[in-house]
Order: sequence, then structure tokens, then C-alpha cells
Amino acid sequence: MEESWIARQFLKEWEMQRDRVAEIRPPIAIDADHFARLSALSSMASGPMAEVCEYLREELDRAHIVPADKLRPDIVSSGSKVQFRDEQTGKIQEIVLVYPHDADIGRRRVSVLTPVGAALLGLSANQTISFRTRTGERRELTVLKVGRDD
Repeated sequence: MEESWIARQFLKEWEMQRDRVAEIRPPIAIDADHFARLSALSSMASGPMAEVCEYLREELDRAHIVPADKLRPDIVSSGSKVQFRDEQTGKIQEIVLVYPHDADIGRRRVSVLTPVGAALLGLSANQTISFRTRTGERRELTVLKVGRDD
């Protein structure tokens, strides 16, 4: 009986932790030029891209919009080189965030119309965000470094 109670408590705490991960959505900033283009892009896709587009629209809705010349260079935007850590695996990766027509996973050029790309958009170093992958898995990414792709 005691063992069953402990197992229920463990499960309850694990579920609370899992739900906390789903809520990590730090403030983000996007420049006005990219905002307009991303808004149009997020409205056009359908079918298998619909969920990612919806997530991108949610992120755009909560973003702080700033003039392009006022966006800090350490904020992830299209063209940014981003180093981040997957908090579930500990794996560190470096990608360049791009628009869909420039995406090339072999060259680590990730589209803003992917779950990872949409999640990283607008973040700065040391910010962590959680999101769901296309398979529904919850993930948590922490931005380590942001620069420009040369």
C-alpha cells in the first residue's frame, strides 16, 4: 500500500514537471520587416505544415515588434547563426535560421517553418523555450549564442 502511494506521488510530481515544461515561453522580439513577412508566410501553409504555421502565428502574436534597425544583434532572426542546447538530450547544435526557400538541413540551414525554427525565433542568449515536435514530443531548447551567418 505504501509503495502504491509513493508511485502515485512520483507520477503526480512528474506530471507537474512535464506541464511546467510546456509553459516555458519567454518574451521574444522580432523586427517589423521580418514580422510582416513571417505573418504572410504563416498564413499560407496548409496540410502537414498547418500545425507549425499555427505555432508560428502564436509566437508572432506574443512577440514584441521593434523597428529593424533597433533589433539587438543577439536576438534570433532570419539569418542568425544560433547555438542551442536540447535540454532533454544535452546535445548542443549550431544552425542558421532561414526562410523556407533557403533551408538545407545538410548545411544546417533550418527553416522558420519548422518547430525548432519557429521556437528559436525572437529568443536571445540564455533564454529557454519549450515546444512540441511534429510527433507531439515536448522539447526544451536553451539558446547559448546568437550571431550572424557570414
